[in-house]
Amino acid sequence: GFLFAEKCPQLPATEFADVTAEMYPLQTILYYTCDPGYDRKYGVFPGIQCESEQHGAAWKYNQFKCFGKKNLSSMVPMMELELTQKPEREPSSPAPQEREDLSEFRQKDFCGPPKTIPHASIRLPQEHYVGQVLHFKCQTGYDKRPPTSGNRTCKEVDGKIIWTPLDMRCINDS
Repeated sequence: GFLFAEKCPQLPATEFADVTAEMYPLQTILYYTCDPGYDRKYGVFPGIQCESEQHGAAWKYNQFKCFGKKNLSSMVPMMELELTQKPEREPSSPAPQEREDLSEFRQKDFCGPPKTIPHASIRLPQEHYVGQVLHFKCQTGYDKRPPTSGNRTCKEVDGKIIWTPLDMRCINDS
């Protein structure tokens, strides 16, 4: 039977820290937002969801795209934009390395980083599911005292779903 992942409690706010994730449990929904000056293709849902496929978890994509607002008719500015675009990240080769910290979860129930869409960025999920690991890193200027980065994991402990504590504080020593 398909296992419905349990939702995590609201993530406690962490001041002055950037939060990222590398793996996303099944059912996670991520949303793309277009960069300033770009509009999304009309009528296309900007969300993607991590779904269970035969070979494991995979993102289900829509035809989401971001277009430059200024003079769409003329192709010349578009050509220039292509050149300044951020290069796609190389897909990491599927090396058979075991990640120790994920031993309690079957790797196939997780989606990796979603594909990059030109002129769009991705927001962290609004809802997290059991197994989610988040990386916190103090923003520049607030990383005065180590540790300046850390992880929180959403897990079930004694029938309760919790976020593991974060042993870092990002401080403004002004």
